[in-house]
Amino acid sequence: MTPEEIKIIDNLRARGLGYRKIAGQTGISENTVKSYLRKTKKAVDLVGQNTDDHKCLYCGTPVKQHPGRKLKKFCSDACRNKWWKEHQNLVKRSANYYFTCPTCGKEFIAYGNERRKYCSHACYIIDRFGGVR
Repeated sequence: MTPEEIKIIDNLRARGLGYRKIAGQTGISENTVKSYLRKTKKAVDLVGQNTDDHKCLYCGTPVKQHPGRKLKKFCSDACRNKWWKEHQNLVKRSANYYFTCPTCGKEFIAYGNERRKYCSHACYIIDRFGGVR
């Protein structure tokens, strides 16, 4: 790359553009842009990553963001859990699986596990070992 192209890439990255947009505007391969920015440690210099812009959804305290990573929405696991408990209507539970336990005959729902067989560990122990550990 020429020094002029490097200046253009640096300026576009400072404005917050991603690899693909920079590659499209400069005519340089996306992989070349990515390699250059990673080697020069400019891959994570994105605009708007400071803590003043991002506050915890639950308590409103500033949340420290790590450049180049997914934006954090909560300051702690406690705040995240409390927020989700209060906003359960926003959770999309599309991975519910309905089963009948072969040990006790109870119907149960397993979220996210389509291979589950028993309603509880106790029923598994009874079925597998005859109730003895």
